[in-house]
Amino acid sequence: MRPLADIERRLGEIEAGAAGHGAAAAAELLALGEEVLEHWVSAKGVEPTRETREGFRLLALHRQGCADDPSFNACRETCRELVYHYNLVTGDPQHDAAAQRLLMMTMVANHLFLFVAGKMQVAELGDFCCASRPLRQDAAPLESARGVPRCPT
Repeated sequence: MRPLADIERRLGEIEAGAAGHGAAAAAELLALGEEVLEHWVSAKGVEPTRETREGFRLLALHRQGCADDPSFNACRETCRELVYHYNLVTGDPQHDAAAQRLLMMTMVANHLFLFVAGKMQVAELGDFCCASRPLRQDAAPLESARGVPRCPT
């Protein structure tokens, strides 16, 4: 498992256009996502799983990372979106939108990196969002200047 700084550097290189093309680039981005989650699981003192969930190790690592830390579930959809874009790119690497799909996959992988790296520094990251129980239990919803309920930031 390479250091997080190396993963961050590689994601930056890929974003700058050094990703290559098609299935190989998608496989590298998926592997980078797995490495990011390996760091999270390892930081909890657990051996990262080699198992898969729905055919992907990334999803099994996410599930493992949520054990005893429900706030880590905040990146669940990010992991699923990474898998989704992997499937789009590898399913039809010659598709007209393949480059756009790969770019989106790169941004999603970077988003996952930023969340996990941030959560490793601030454990409460991911605890509070629009669906967070403490926010739903407030008596009066927050409102914007136009009177429309808004997400607290």
